[in-house]
Amino acid sequence: MNTAPHIPAATLIDAGRRTLDIEARAVQALAGRIDEQFASACQLCLGATGRVVVTGLGKSGHVGGKIAATLASTGTPSFFLHATEAAHGDLGMVSRGDVVIAISNSGETPEVVMLLPHLKRLGLPVIAITGGSTSTLAQAANVNLDVSVAEEACPHNLAPTASTTATLAMGDALAIALLEARGFTPEDFARSHPGGSLGRKLLLHVADVMRSGDELPCVGPDTALAAGLIEMTRKRLGLTAVVDAQQRVLGVFTDGDLRRVIDRQIDLHATTMQHVMTANPRCIQAQALAAEAVNLMEQHGITALLVVDASQQLVGVLNIHDLLRAGVV
Repeated sequence: MNTAPHIPAATLIDAGRRTLDIEARAVQALAGRIDEQFASACQLCLGATGRVVVTGLGKSGHVGGKIAATLASTGTPSFFLHATEAAHGDLGMVSRGDVVIAISNSGETPEVVMLLPHLKRLGLPVIAITGGSTSTLAQAANVNLDVSVAEEACPHNLAPTASTTATLAMGDALAIALLEARGFTPEDFARSHPGGSLGRKLLLHVADVMRSGDELPCVGPDTALAAGLIEMTRKRLGLTAVVDAQQRVLGVFTDGDLRRVIDRQIDLHATTMQHVMTANPRCIQAQALAAEAVNLMEQHGITALLVVDASQQLVGVLNIHDLLRAGVV
């Protein structure tokens, strides 16, 4: 039996909105702290010949793991080092040429502070992300990024809420500044995410999903419409390309064109393809991204594209179903 007390919906809604308001103000306050210290932190990361090592403990550690993951996926080689495990052997993962981002809201977390002499002995620059600019960690670091907050969202001002949100936002600001400084492109991002939908959209090219060879429906301009319909039916793509003797695209004939032809009561055997095709159809090149094909289809309200080379010779065809199967749409 559920014995939980009934809480009025308005009370719960007020608590949620108050939390978001406090955290929004905490993040907004960071804008004035994106200053020379922030630029110096970026320069240290850009100058690293190794990796950016992010360390922390507790909630700061959880946030640090996300910051390290964001850095790694946006062009800055990075990994998370658990502060406690570092003192028990994992410090061997750190090497000369690395830069360390140490996170502690108080700046006094013993397990993090204890690492400082070892990091200094290796000659590693330390970027502190703290809520206390006079703390041990902030004073020992080469650069300190101030993420102090006026209050936590917790009504007791105890549970890390606004402070962790501010830390996460500062990490995102650092990652994006580095991304832009490195000239990191969407294609670079996709190479780090080959298994995701974004990777499929950005890495797949038209050549990877198009039909080619014997699957290509094509006829000549003097082919009878009846024969063209047979070719469309046989290749089952709802269209046929119309090409010249050099396989250059002259036009396309689709299911939509067929419906219009029927309305005109044209003789299927006496009419040739050049008289019913759509001339100068939308085409795309094989090296184009599959995402470009999707955009072209959406822009012009079509469901298929002929694929041509630089001399307009037919090399393939693809339709919306091919793109759906490939996960691009």
